[in-house]
Amino acid sequence: MKRSTTVSVSALLLVLVSSVLFVSAGRREAEIPSEINVSYVTSPFNLPIIVMREKGLLEEEFAPLGITVNWHEITSGAHQATALAAGSLDIASVINSTSVILSNAAGNEVIIASGFSRPRQTFGIMAGPDGPSSVAELRGARVAGPKGTVLHQILVSALDAHGMSEDDIEFFSMGLPQARMALLAGEVDAALQAASLIIRNQEAGYSLIATAEGYVVPKLVVGVRPRFLERHPDLVDRYRRVQERALAFIEAYPEEAIAIGAAEHEISLEDARKLFEWGDFTMHLSPDDLVSLVDDVEFLRAQGMIETGLDPRTFVNEAALAQ
Repeated sequence: MKRSTTVSVSALLLVLVSSVLFVSAGRREAEIPSEINVSYVTSPFNLPIIVMREKGLLEEEFAPLGITVNWHEITSGAHQATALAAGSLDIASVINSTSVILSNAAGNEVIIASGFSRPRQTFGIMAGPDGPSSVAELRGARVAGPKGTVLHQILVSALDAHGMSEDDIEFFSMGLPQARMALLAGEVDAALQAASLIIRNQEAGYSLIATAEGYVVPKLVVGVRPRFLERHPDLVDRYRRVQERALAFIEAYPEEAIAIGAAEHEISLEDARKLFEWGDFTMHLSPDDLVSLVDDVEFLRAQGMIETGLDPRTFVNEAALAQ
């Protein structure tokens, strides 16, 4: 009788242990999402993300886990930040630091999970054939471009370096294509432009009178939804590894990668090669980048676009920093 009791208790314990293991395994399995939502941003010339999608590197990484990768073409940094806050986007593959700061200042937290690029030559101020030939000649000029962006910051910094302020020019806030059309039509004297628009304007005889070099460090980064990072840090790590694989592919096969980018942007190989050289792609933010983020915060405060200061270290993940 005693033996039967012992067997029954052992059997009961086995059932209980099995149940616990089953439930634990089920919980772990439930923690793996069935899909990941990632933005697809090709401009100004984001070759690593273009390669990642064209080569199916993310799909290859996540398929063994049963995770589907959903790509979303969202070109605006502000719209990416909104999608992250709404939970409809998990990872912003390429988002500018200005949008990250504005979103965090508004209470919609976006975490910088990785660096992406510092395209200093990709953004600039352009003038017509009969317009100003240098920043020093912008006094009294009509200038068009998107307010509150890195381009606007370049303009303000360049003016300051030449003893001027925004009060010394007439600034018109508008998108890049609209600013270009205003410049071509002679409605403004200078326009803030980027990437392929700079090349097209130069081909039409327009001059690049300043880039970000020496004024501002444009920072494109990878943004992530805080809750997604908290629940799935391993998946964010996997994303970073795929980003590294894309960079390794570009380094090993530059001509093939540039051809992929040219086809995506529908531009010539020559133009694609030039944009690639302007890219300055990186996985990490340097100490100087952190200082630059502080400068960005102060710029946005001065423009009245955020009300209080913000410490960039509160929204930069440690893995994004250079070791």
